[in-house]
Amino acid sequence: MKRVMQWLFKAATAFDWPLLALLVLMTILGLTVMHSAVGGTDWRFAEQSRNFLLAFLCMWGAAMLPPPLLMRLALPFYLLGVTLLLGVEFFGETSKGATRWLDLGVVRIQPSEMMKIAVPMMLAWYFHRNQGRLRVLDFLVAGVLLAVPFSLIVLQPDLGTALLVFASGFCIIYFGGLSFKLLIPIALAIVTGLGLLVYYEKDICQPGVDWVVLHEYQKHRVCTLLDPFSDPLGKGFHTIQSMIAVGSGGIYGKGYMMGTQTHLDFIPERTTDFIFAVYAEEFGLYGGIMLLVLYGLLVLRGLSIAVKAHTQFGRLLAGSMSMMFFVYVFVNVGMVTGILPVVGVPLPFMSYGGTALLTLGIASGILMSISRYRPVRT
Repeated sequence: MKRVMQWLFKAATAFDWPLLALLVLMTILGLTVMHSAVGGTDWRFAEQSRNFLLAFLCMWGAAMLPPPLLMRLALPFYLLGVTLLLGVEFFGETSKGATRWLDLGVVRIQPSEMMKIAVPMMLAWYFHRNQGRLRVLDFLVAGVLLAVPFSLIVLQPDLGTALLVFASGFCIIYFGGLSFKLLIPIALAIVTGLGLLVYYEKDICQPGVDWVVLHEYQKHRVCTLLDPFSDPLGKGFHTIQSMIAVGSGGIYGKGYMMGTQTHLDFIPERTTDFIFAVYAEEFGLYGGIMLLVLYGLLVLRGLSIAVKAHTQFGRLLAGSMSMMFFVYVFVNVGMVTGILPVVGVPLPFMSYGGTALLTLGIASGILMSISRYRPVRT
């Protein structure tokens, strides 16, 4: 009985209560919007409720793993993930033009999803191990550790997941001590490239022009971003309809379950990638600001945990998990409002889907684990 009580106490104290309160609010809001997006309580609403429950259990389990154990798991977890990505490259299943799944016989998995956690863990472990004696070579090695899974995911192709893996890994490298001066040439190159892309858009978006580094569908997504009205009933349809829905919500919104673009089936993928359009149409500008404030508080709580962490591993990993939430939101809202290309990134705790929710749940659990960890002083 005593052991049971000790376990229950440990389980209850595993939570970071401010973070948990924010997650509960996001869950309630997410299920509310999903109810409207599907028009009731059909099988998708039921499955999303189950997905939230599974994500909570995964979060709870991750919260009970102490950071020293996470450090020991970092290297084998990373190697397992890279091995599975190689397995996808050679033996993966192809669906809708992309090879992202691996059938292990008893279960069918998407290894790229686990790399959102494995890559930050690996890089945080690497920088913790080399703390106080970092050299340029160490940053190059870290770059290779990030480039390997990123490249394998791009080859699938899955640009959205690759972007999230790169962002979470790059945050570790930057927080680990990468000089800001080294980023200035990269930023200038990106700005110059975007300027040239906009200037020569009419020439390079012509049919038959090969972009070499991007697949044809990725080229179309970028060109659609530059001019969605060039193909309003085809490749530009998603972006145009989502922008109409967001704009039609106005300041106060049309009201819950009253979104015409949503319930007349004009918004494509309204339960997944474009659920923010559903939310913005029904709750308007004020509702959108409230949602972004909630996400901002979630990121700030994660960064607060990172600042107060007792180890370099904890600081870097918590910082990366926090910024991963930010990148999720920035990319999804950006593509729904037409300022970024459509890359298939879900909106955290809102979009339908179990895999992304499990990843977000584990990331939240890791933040809680770091928050409550106190190293034993000897």
